[in-house]
Amino acid sequence: MRFMVMAISGGYAAPGAEAVAKMIEYNKSLQKAGVLLALDELLPPSTGARISYTDGKPAVIDGPFAQSKEVIGGYWIIQVRSREEAIEWAKRAPMSDNEVIEVRQVHEEQRTR
Repeated sequence: MRFMVMAISGGYAAPGAEAVAKMIEYNKSLQKAGVLLALDELLPPSTGARISYTDGKPAVIDGPFAQSKEVIGGYWIIQVRSREEAIEWAKRAPMSDNEVIEVRQVHEEQRTR
């Protein structure tokens, strides 16, 4: 089973050197265990855009997004045997106070041949 593990915070701030070092070690542990498929840190919302739709027509809104209370700062894609195992890995992430990790299973489409 694949899971997306998202790091969510109340805002965007560049982490300090100690936090970065801890995250590098955590990422290495995922890789060493063979569960890590992908990971990326995201740039701040000010660099992003949102596209909303009304009557099928797109409207682009450039960041930052005033209505956002939470920001996804990065993510991991992991492959594990169960939801419980994904949660256990997520609980090991070196997060700071007021940060949240969300774990969601990736929908695996059943393909027929």
